[in-house]
This record gives sequence, C-alpha cells and structure tokens, in this order.
Amino acid sequence: MMKKTGRQTLRLQDTPSIVSFASVVGQKEGEGPIGHCFDKICLDAYFGEKSWEKAESSMLKECFELCCDKLGIPPAELDMIFSGDLLNQCVGSAFALKNTGVPHFGLYGACSTMGESMTLAAMALDGGFADRVCAATSSHFCSSERQYRFPLEYGGQRTPTAQWTVTGSGAVILQRGGTGPYITYLTPGRIVDAGITDANNMGSAMAPAAYETLKAHFADTGRDPDYYDMIVTGDLGAVGHDTLEELFRRDGVKLGKFYTDCGVLIFDRDRQDVHAGGSGCGCSAAVFCSLIMRGFSEGKWSRILFAPTGALMSPTSTQQGASIPGICHALAIEKNLPGRGE
Repeated sequence: MMKKTGRQTLRLQDTPSIVSFASVVGQKEGEGPIGHCFDKICLDAYFGEKSWEKAESSMLKECFELCCDKLGIPPAELDMIFSGDLLNQCVGSAFALKNTGVPHFGLYGACSTMGESMTLAAMALDGGFADRVCAATSSHFCSSERQYRFPLEYGGQRTPTAQWTVTGSGAVILQRGGTGPYITYLTPGRIVDAGITDANNMGSAMAPAAYETLKAHFADTGRDPDYYDMIVTGDLGAVGHDTLEELFRRDGVKLGKFYTDCGVLIFDRDRQDVHAGGSGCGCSAAVFCSLIMRGFSEGKWSRILFAPTGALMSPTSTQQGASIPGICHALAIEKNLPGRGE
C-alpha cells in the first residue's frame, strides 16, 4: 500500500507510539524557564569526564539509559538505535552507544537531527522492520564552540543574531502499537538554500526550510495550522521564529498563537544572555523530551506538529564563503488516532 500522500508527506499505517522519553541537560538549561521539566540537570559541565567531547557522550549515554529504565527494559530489547550529534563523524553518539549491543544508525542533520532520527525510527516501525526503536540526539555548548567557532579561552564576542548551543540530550523509545501518543504523519524536509552566508545568523538560514516543509505538510494533509494545539519548530531562535511567521504572513496564513520554537522556549533571553536563543541538536531534543512529552502526559494537548530545523554547514564551508543550506523535518504527533475520538 502506498503510504505517501501529496508531494512529500508520509501517512503511517501501523502508527508507532512514543512509549518512553528522557532528557538530561546542563546547568544553564536547568536554570531556564522549563528547567522543571527535565529529568536530570547536571551541574558539572564535564559530566565527570576530562574533555568536552567525552562529556557530551557521557550525557547522551545517561539519557539513553534513563529512557530505557523508565520503560523498564534493558537496551538489548531494542531492535535499532537512530542517533546523531554535531561533532565530526558523530563521535558523540558513537562513543555513547558503542556498548549497547544494538544495531546503530549514526545520523547528521545538524540541529534537525532529533526530527531525522524520529522520522527514520517511525518509518522502520511502520515498515515492519522493527518492533521497538530508540531515537536520540545531543549537543554540548563547549564541544560545539571548539568545533564550529573558537575555543572558549578565546573569549569571542557574539552578534545579536547568534544563538547559544544547548548542552542537552533527549531520547525517545518508539514501538509498534501502544496507547499513544502516536506519530501519524511525517513530512521529510528538502534542502533549501536561501543564500545566507553569516554563520552567526542561522535562524535566517533555516527559516525558509521550515517554511517549505510546513507549507508542504499543510498542503499534503489538508490540515491548517489551527488543527494543532502547538506547532513547534527548533531551533530557529527569535530571529528565525519571526522570519517564519513573516513568510507565512505573506501567504495570508497565520501560524497561530500556539506557534513557538524550541530555541525560544529553552532559555530566558533577557536574563540568561543567549542573544537570539538556543540552538544545537540537543535543543529540540531536550525540549521535546521534556516540556512537549510531559504536556501529552498531563493532558495539556492532543495534537502537536514538531518540526526541528538544521543548518547544513561546516567550519570549512563557511570559511570558504559558502552559503548555509537549511532543512526541516516535521512530525505530526497525536494523543489519539484520527477518527478514533479525542
């Protein structure tokens, strides 16, 4: 049976449930407005390790294990793991999960990686290739600064459009069947290059990709923004958030008062001096695996459109003056299956 609907959206038939979720973050994230939602806040930025990169792996490992523990299963009961991070060759994930004994897919979608990992995990389940799968993602402020910008010791200044890379991780376990919330539709993103070359303005680079993916989702499903209790992108930050709203406004479409962004939610921009907001793989991952999933558990909402965004750049490409392509993957997540009641 063909599962594609419209131009680029997939309608899942054997809709997988999100049966467990966990989040582990750093101190700055824990001091933000949604700090009470995270499972664990670590005050040690090194997470007991001797380097920033090892710290990120330790954080993701702890998050993954916590996600399994909350479901009451050992890692061996998973069929696959899809995970990624911002570090070269995805070593954050590889070292975190190397001893699980579970087949592993290492992914890179920049800050959209949580959306990418959940999309592929849901496809594997809906296709009958697995019964239970984990999707996980992480980022660390210090390891990202060293790789993409300058070592912390340099003390470089940030522009107003710059964003603060989140020290955080998120993991979900999906399985066939279950009682929800369910992943019902997937709209994988296409690469969109708006010609932005400023690596300190990733929100503007990613917003056009979010616009194209969300526009395709609404057209393919016949839904409008008001169908959802919340539309949450990530991590466009304040600049990208406003740009996306403006792009839809030109089409005569209002994203609605319930549109928000993970990069806006995770920090208090005025109090915490993060300029345009949060970013990094761990931004949307940590927000989804805390605030959003807890909201489902508490009955705050029934339908969410989760659309993580990513800037597909590298230090080499930006130093050579290349533009920054963006991507966005959208997932419709619903407490009840359509047609089966609220």
